[in-house]
This record gives sequence, structure tokens and C-alpha cells, in this order.
Amino acid sequence: MNNYFNALQVWLVLVLMLQSTCGFAHPPGLSSINIDILPQQVDTRVTFALQDIEAFSPMDSDLDAEVSDAELDAAKPAIAKLLADQFKLAVNGKLIEPVAPGQVSFDGQNNAHVDFRFKLPDADARQLNLESQFLRILPEGHQQQVMVKNADQQIIIETMLNRDHASVVIDLQNLQAHSTLSTFVSFLKLGVEHIVTGYDHLLFLFGLLMVTHSFWPAVKIITCFTIAHSITLALAGLNLFELPSSFVEPFIAATIVYVGVENIIRGDHPKGRYWLAFGFGLVHGFGFAGVLRELDIGSGDYGILVPLLSFNLGIETGQIVVAAIVLPLIWALNNKVETSHKFLTACSALISLMGVYWFLERTVL
Repeated sequence: MNNYFNALQVWLVLVLMLQSTCGFAHPPGLSSINIDILPQQVDTRVTFALQDIEAFSPMDSDLDAEVSDAELDAAKPAIAKLLADQFKLAVNGKLIEPVAPGQVSFDGQNNAHVDFRFKLPDADARQLNLESQFLRILPEGHQQQVMVKNADQQIIIETMLNRDHASVVIDLQNLQAHSTLSTFVSFLKLGVEHIVTGYDHLLFLFGLLMVTHSFWPAVKIITCFTIAHSITLALAGLNLFELPSSFVEPFIAATIVYVGVENIIRGDHPKGRYWLAFGFGLVHGFGFAGVLRELDIGSGDYGILVPLLSFNLGIETGQIVVAAIVLPLIWALNNKVETSHKFLTACSALISLMGVYWFLERTVL
């Protein structure tokens, strides 16, 4: 019976590890639509990650694997047309067209912003329908946050669209601000989803925790990681300090490689892991902040503090749930002489290999 129990534990841990390696390093794509409803017009901004658009509107015209500033400028008309064809607004059931071609701009975080202005008809405008047809051609699982504000810059609607739910209806006769609680819950759920499907962050944390045998060492590591990524998430979310994603994403992969190799070299020894979790956690926080940037959440106009707080709380909630599931298995295997060394070596090697794969994927590939 004991042998059967040990085999079952090993199998469960391997299933968790394989599940981590079979998905992408990040959750499905995120994008956003911000809508300002003014007395006689509707201003919209659609924000996408460049990689989401490039599949439909290639930008690397000389095929040198790099997109220059000149190539970005040349791609603006095609991007504007692509979004105009996929982004539909209707008033009282009748489609309305933008008054001018979309204005395209880029930021330093590999995002494209497309601004449209629509004229509200003079007739009695009772209902505004938004349909994001682009979601139908993006990879399944792509989510698009919609934020609607009235003329006083108060949020009246905040929702998340996906392929199966790609439209939203706005009552133009009732533009009352919605509650802060709705925003809090929305970003709390997003934070939980991000960490639970953020396989690179989970694999890094799993590698750190593999050398623990009991509750308090694990708590110290998780706490240091939490404090660190909360600091940099707040700094980036408040636009006080940022690092480019071209540096952050490969570096996160490198931290995974390092932790796996250190496990193999040092063995079952948690000393110093707290500072390692804190130092590398600072960079992982910039990775978490990338989600808020993709949603174009970075301005005081949108009430950044509530989304930032609830998103971070969601990350911590998901992190605690995953740790509560995995840690008993880790301790059970680490505290048995016949399984501890093999478990640490095999899983650490797998962790390092996944880190190498993600590093190559985010650089040369």
C-alpha cells in the first residue's frame, strides 16, 4: 500500500509538471477597447499587442525578423483599415461609420493603439451596440476588455469580451457610473486567471519551493516573491518605472533556467532562496504588469488604483491556491529518502529545459 501511495504521489506531481509544459508561457492574448460617450460623438481607442495584429497585417516588409520604425509607420494605414473592418458600432440598430480613418500609434511595450471617432446621429439615440468581430479570427481564448465612460469620465460599463461573447449593448439613456465593486471583481478574476495560466511564473515558483520540507520555509519564499512582484507591478502600473518586454520576458525565462540548474547543483538546500525569490520576483512583477499595459490600464482617468489592487490580489489568491495543492506533494516526496533525490533532479532538469525553450522562443525564435 505504501509503494502504491508513493507511486501515486509521483504520478500526480508529474501530471502537474506536464500540464505546465504543455501550454503557452502566458495566457491567451489580451486587448482592450476604451469608449468615451460624449454629447454628440463617441471616441474609441482599440489597443492590441503587435503580435496579435501582425498575423493579419504583416509589418516586417524586408523579412529581416525586425520591425523598424519606418516599417511601423508604413503599416499604419493597413492596421487602421483592419480594425475599422472588424470594429462595428450601431446606433438604434443602424451601423455608423467613423468620421475619419483610424489614427494608429505605438507605445514602447509592443502595443498598437487605434483611435476612431464616430458622430452620433441627431435622431433619438437610445441604444449603442458594439461588436468586436476581430475576436472571431484571433486565437480561441483571446479576451478583450471593454471600458465605457460618460462625458464626466465616469465608468459606466466594464466587461470582458471573448469569441463567444463579442458584443456589448450600451443604454444611451442611462449613462450612470457603475460601482467600484464591479471593477474590483473584474480585475480580481483576471489576476487569478493570469497566475493560474501563467505557466512560466508558476514553474519558477515551483522550482523555488522544490527544496522545502515544511511550512515556514515555503511561506518565507512565497512571501518574498509576493512582496517583490507587488512592488514592481505597482511601479509599472502607476507608470513610475518600466522595463521593456523585450528584456523582461527573456529574463523571466532565464530565471527559470537558473533555479532549475541551482537545484541540481546545490541539491536539497533552501538557504538563500528567500533573497533569490525576492530578486527575481522583481522582474516577474514587470511581467505581470504587461497584462495591464495590454489592457491599456495606465492612466488615472481609468482609476488605476482599484484595478491594480484587485489584479494583484487575484494573483496572490491564485498563487496561494496552487501552492496549497502542490506543496503537500513536494513535502511528501522530499521527506522520503528513496524519492527525494530523484524527484529533485528529474523535475529540476525539466524546469530548466522549459526555461531554455521559452528563452529561445522569446529571443532567437
